[in-house]
Amino acid sequence: TRDRVVIACSAELYCAADLLTRASLGELDVDIVAIVSDKPAAGELAAQHGVPFRLVDGGLAGDSRAEQEAAFAAVLDELEPDLVVLARYMRILPEAITVRWNGRMINIHHSFLPAFAGAKPYHRAHQRGVKLIGATAHYVTAELDAGPIIAQGITPVSHRDEVEDLVRKGRDVERTTLANAVRLHLEHRVLVWDNRTCVFA
Repeated sequence: TRDRVVIACSAELYCAADLLTRASLGELDVDIVAIVSDKPAAGELAAQHGVPFRLVDGGLAGDSRAEQEAAFAAVLDELEPDLVVLARYMRILPEAITVRWNGRMINIHHSFLPAFAGAKPYHRAHQRGVKLIGATAHYVTAELDAGPIIAQGITPVSHRDEVEDLVRKGRDVERTTLANAVRLHLEHRVLVWDNRTCVFA
């Protein structure tokens, strides 16, 4: 049987869309059981691919962070996926969720970790004048952007590039890096120990 996967995303949909396309083409042998998002716009993407959509935050003023986290946790518990993919899901998860899904939740971060962890990595990379930007797919832990690294990718950038250019170039790296990490996980080629991974060829 195929692994059951939940994709979580926020306003940026390109990583989720890429995974959906790869699944529909048979590049990823998965059953995507739902798109979960804190933004209603992701519902249209889910509908285009015939995948159920679950909104865990309507953006209402009354939705507290704790309520949103509880809703997210409840949806995952209900769906019982084999893998949760945070495809630009821009929420910091509470420790209870990271422990519950330890080793079964993959995040894509838009930098070559450990450089530029946290918010606005492309802006900070541009300010620093880096010559390479990257993306990192890792298992989610309680510490932000610090879980065991599964896959990384890089692309060169130029002093002529503006932040928008870094974002555009970086998105392509994010897509391929996340898809690669998901594939490695599904093929049981990732061994985790001491917050590191050994990826078998």
